Order: sequence, then structure tokens, then C-alpha cells
Amino acid sequence: MKSPFLKTSLGMYLNYFMLGMINIIIASNMDNLSDRYGVTIAQISLLVSAIGIGKLGALFFVGRLSDGLGRKPVIITACFLYLVFLIGIPTTTSYVIAFIFAISAGIANSLLDSGTYPALTESFPKKASSANVLVKASVSIGATLLPFILAVLIANDIFWGWAFFGLGALYLVSGIYLMFMPFPEHKAAPAKDEKGEETVETNFKQEPKIFGEGLAIILIGFTSTALFVVWQTWLPKLGTDFIGLESSQAVQLLSYFSIGALVSVLLLAVVLDKYISPIMVAIIYPIGAIVAMLSLFVVESYGLVLVSTFLLGLFTSGIFQLALSVMMKLFPKNKATFSAYVNIAASSAFILVPIITSALVDSVGISMTLVFDIVIAVISVILAVYVLSRLNKVFGKTDKATVK
Repeated sequence: MKSPFLKTSLGMYLNYFMLGMINIIIASNMDNLSDRYGVTIAQISLLVSAIGIGKLGALFFVGRLSDGLGRKPVIITACFLYLVFLIGIPTTTSYVIAFIFAISAGIANSLLDSGTYPALTESFPKKASSANVLVKASVSIGATLLPFILAVLIANDIFWGWAFFGLGALYLVSGIYLMFMPFPEHKAAPAKDEKGEETVETNFKQEPKIFGEGLAIILIGFTSTALFVVWQTWLPKLGTDFIGLESSQAVQLLSYFSIGALVSVLLLAVVLDKYISPIMVAIIYPIGAIVAMLSLFVVESYGLVLVSTFLLGLFTSGIFQLALSVMMKLFPKNKATFSAYVNIAASSAFILVPIITSALVDSVGISMTLVFDIVIAVISVILAVYVLSRLNKVFGKTDKATVK
């Protein structure tokens, strides 16, 4: 993908590489954080909900900030907020203060998303879906590497907090780097009609409906996020308590999950739009995830568990980014504002899923995480099928790049 903003995009992808580590760093340090704050494992899992609270609260205004002030300032602000979170979590001994730091990470996440996805769409207008899916590739690489970094720290008896500090230093470097990088103009002069009113060029056969396909895409933002939040939060515990693995083996499942996610997004970067449309992926992937989850109920071989975990990573990754791309294509005039609606739904998943699954695990057992995610996957398929039917009407069946 050629673009004058290629160096800028490398800085944005670096942010998501580190975000991939942040996404699982709490789940990977539950015991350490529980001991440090003097609280239960269940309470530590609620720090993930705190991130969701911060993200959700910020999303009500960050989209307009990004469309108004530009992508650059909101992305750089996100870098420095992540620095606060990463320094604060391992240094405080107060669970309440840690909860506040987690909220700040959620705000940073909102800022990062509201600036990065529109900026990538504007930097690579002909390959917007692929550029946005590569965000997930960066996330997956980071999530794959973190368990190995933590294993090195444990093997050498090094304080676990250095994983947080290292990421904080990288966010500091990234924020400074992006200060000197050019960004695409987010307020290009709009076309005007004969009456002098602003217009946006589209190939719509019917006008898209925010309370139709728009709402369905927003709900996909929730379901696609819920699909992988369950695994990021509970996969190690599922490995020990349900599958019967040793603790070290269970933690490594996160790496296989992340490798699957990485393979998925690299594959999508190649085939997306050329061979398959974003919305068809949103239909096929949850079906594959259902099959992989059902297999965990019956497999007994550790090797097959690894394969199933890999497939879960493969089939739960990239759907959220594709939903954003479709939303921005349907509502191009204010991309950051409309993509913020999808992010609001995703943030709700970050808040609600850990709370719901914690209650299910406490009352029924760890296997309920699988049942919950299967239900979410079924709902996701139904929503995507509806969006496909609407896209056929909005763009016409001849627009294969959108509704193939």
C-alpha cells in the first residue's frame, strides 16, 4: 500500500502492537495483581470492565473531537494516557486507584480508535478495509509476544511490573514520534451541489438507514468484541479449571489464540475486497468460532486443544475492524462520529462481558464462558446476514467489493 503517510501509519500500528499486550496483560497477571491489591481474582477481572467504562464514557465525545480537531492530537493524547496507566498499575497498592488507572486506559483506547481508524481510511482510501484490518494484525503480534516476555521475567526472577514499564516507555517514544509525522487532511473541501450545499459522493442505490443496517453494525461491534473479550479474560482459567491443563500450559493458550488472530488478519489483508467482502467475513467467521468452541467440550488431547484455541483466534479476529469499515462506507460524511457508535457498543462489551461471565462462573462454572460465547456468535451471524441483505439494496448487487 503506497501512501505519503506510510511512516505515520507505522507509528499508528506500533500503538496497536502495544495495545495487543495491554489487552491481555491483566489476565496474564491476575495472581500478581490480586496479591498486590489484596483482592480476589474476580475483582481483578473487573479491571477489564473499568477499561470498558472509561472507553464508553469517552466515546460520547471523542468522535467529534477527532472530526473537529483532527486525528493527530487525539492519537498523541492517547499515547500519554496509556503511559499513565502502565506506570500506575504496577506501582500502586490500592485497588481503587488501580481502577481509576484502568478507566484512564479506556479513555486512551477511545482516543486511539477515534483517531486511528479514520486516519488510516484517509491515508489509504483505496485499501481502507485492509489498512484497518492490519490494526488487528498489530494487536495480535503484541498479544502473541507478551506471554513469552512474561515467561522470561519469571524465569529470571524479575519483577512482573517491568512488562508494564517497558510498554510505557514505548508509548512515550511513539507519542513523541507522531508529533513530527504528517497526517492526512481530515477536512478536505467537500463537493457542493447546484445550491451550494455540501454533498458526499456515493454510489448508493438506496439511502442507508442508521436505525436499520447502521444499528445492526453497531450491534456487531458489541458481539465481535464480546467474542474475544471472553477468551482474553478467561482462557487461562478455562485451561486449568475446565480442560485440566497445568498453569504454564494454560497461559500459553493465549499465545496460540493470538497466533490464530495474526494469521486471520494477515490472510484478510490479502484476500479482502479482492476475493471476499467484509460482510461475508462477518458471517463466516462466527460460524467457524462456533465449531471451534463446540470442539472444546469433547476434545481431550492437548494437541487438539491447541488447534481449537488457534481456530478461536482465527475466527474471532478482524470482525470489529471490518464492521468499522462498512460503517464508514455507509456513512462517509462524519467517519469518526459514526465509527464512534460502533466503538460505544464495543466498550459496552468490555464492561458487561466480564461482569456477566464472572457471575456465570461463580454460579454455574467455568464452562458457561463457552456457552455464553456460542450464543454471542449465533447472534453475530444473524446480524451480519441482515446487513448483507441491506447492502445488496443500498449498493446494488453489482457492487461486489461491498456485498460480494
